[in-house]
Amino acid sequence: MSISRKIVLRFPSQMVGQPIIYKLVKDFDLVFNILKASVTPKEEGLLVLELKGESEAFDAGLDYLSDAGVLVEPLVQDVTRREDRCTHCGACVTICPAGAFKVDARSREISFLETDCIACELCIRACPVRAMEVRL
Repeated sequence: MSISRKIVLRFPSQMVGQPIIYKLVKDFDLVFNILKASVTPKEEGLLVLELKGESEAFDAGLDYLSDAGVLVEPLVQDVTRREDRCTHCGACVTICPAGAFKVDARSREISFLETDCIACELCIRACPVRAMEVRL
């Protein structure tokens, strides 16, 4: 059975130059999509990934990460929209790197696709009426 999950990887500074993702692909046949990254030499690294693969390989890949000293966490932070506040101004559409907002061509209303959201929080800062919020 195939699994797809959004996860957060935090790895120590000494692992920043290691081929962590390469090994997930090569050794465990996992498919990844980097949703957010902060990787700087000599500092802690952070990757938010959508990781996909067969159940057994997925679990083995997560075990590899843990054994290597990488902290693996599920992406539990969700961004939500308060419909009662949204004015459909479109500020979120232009700022979203994941394309989680769509504009209806006829009504010009903005729809929010939570499943496409990568929880980068850019829309929260961009929203003038504070309709976007983080749900932990």
